[in-house]
Amino acid sequence: MTLLIILFFVFAAVALMVVLGQRFGKPMAVEQQQKYSKILWIVVFIAIVAAIIRQML
Repeated sequence: MTLLIILFFVFAAVALMVVLGQRFGKPMAVEQQQKYSKILWIVVFIAIVAAIIRQML
């Protein structure tokens, strides 16, 4: 039962973020998208390496 309650609240939080993002979000400029795209590759790579190292310890 606890799992269902947790899943419900996670689903409600994600739904709320989607609704608020659609209502109040504004489109990103192409330059800003390119900047975030470059940074995101580095962050994802670091996260994967950190997860691998953590699993090895």
